Amino acid sequence: MSAEHRGGGRARAAGSIVGGTRAADAGAATGRAHSVGADGVSAAELSAADAEKGGAGRASAGPASADRANAENGYAPGGCVAGEGATTMGAGAMSAGDEGRAGAGRARDAGRAGADGEPFWRELRGVTQARIGLGRTGDALPTARVLEFRAAHSVARDAVHTSVDVDALCERVVAVGIGTPIRVRSRARDRAEYLRRPDLGREPEDSSAIRNTVSPSAFDVGFVLADGLSPRALATHGPDLLAALVDELAPHYALAPPVVATQARVAIGDHLGAALGARTVLVLIGERPGLSVADSLGIYLTHHPRPGRTDAERNCVSNIHPPEGLGYRQAAAVVAGLVAGARALGRSGVDLKDGSGVDAVKSAVVEGISKG
Repeated sequence: MSAEHRGGGRARAAGSIVGGTRAADAGAATGRAHSVGADGVSAAELSAADAEKGGAGRASAGPASADRANAENGYAPGGCVAGEGATTMGAGAMSAGDEGRAGAGRARDAGRAGADGEPFWRELRGVTQARIGLGRTGDALPTARVLEFRAAHSVARDAVHTSVDVDALCERVVAVGIGTPIRVRSRARDRAEYLRRPDLGREPEDSSAIRNTVSPSAFDVGFVLADGLSPRALATHGPDLLAALVDELAPHYALAPPVVATQARVAIGDHLGAALGARTVLVLIGERPGLSVADSLGIYLTHHPRPGRTDAERNCVSNIHPPEGLGYRQAAAVVAGLVAGARALGRSGVDLKDGSGVDAVKSAVVEGISKG
């Protein structure tokens, strides 16, 4: 072998040894820097901070970074490249990488536990039915939360498609004491058509039952109990809410016998109120179910009801579903104020405002002043 070849081999070997030594020193230094940061914090804290920022680690470069990134993403570390020097460097940096990965894992676990157990989220979840602070598993929701969501969706769908037991409902309505309820249905033949054709739910199939039962007279207030988009809400809350309304309104107004309407939309009350001859009609109707509440009831008030009234000519008191939502007595008090306001104003709708909250605030202020 020539001297030139022998010299080149020795140079390459020496370079490899020197390079490996330098790489090892760099790796050791990197490990020290990663284990104890410049500000004296621990590697776990640095790793947690890096995990928060989405980083793969503070110290190291080259193959060690790739190994660490691969390991954090669930892959085995890659093979060594660039010879002995890179191998030594990778070995020197891997200790820091292992520690960093452990810290990042602890940070992720702490994040998951914090979302479910942190007092901040517990307190907020106690005052709302909204889905907040759900936590996470990797990049997805925890399995329990996904199952809860699907269960709530199923409950909402059932609330829409379940029919109300009209006989049982009418028995409870009779007990309220304002007469035997009159039964009507909309022009929608079944639930499927009702959902496809909202227009058919706004008109009664036949209002002769009203004319045959009562002759139009000077009723001040009429009541329509409609299944709407949540028959379950009407069955659960309708009779008790009607009783609260009667208690609030009966001392002041002449009340018409109640009407129970199935496959019904809000505007059916315009036809039925006109047939009753009521100056004001109140439609108690099941509201569209949501993923938090599937049995919420609403009251729609229309003064001087007649076919063709628009939504702008109505007032609505919604979210009635105690104990989480508005209570029966509170809703009845608001409606009583709206009825009185509609009679004084001569119309309902956008020009009519609920003053019950303002009155309550004024009373509280006056009481506070008198005590002070």
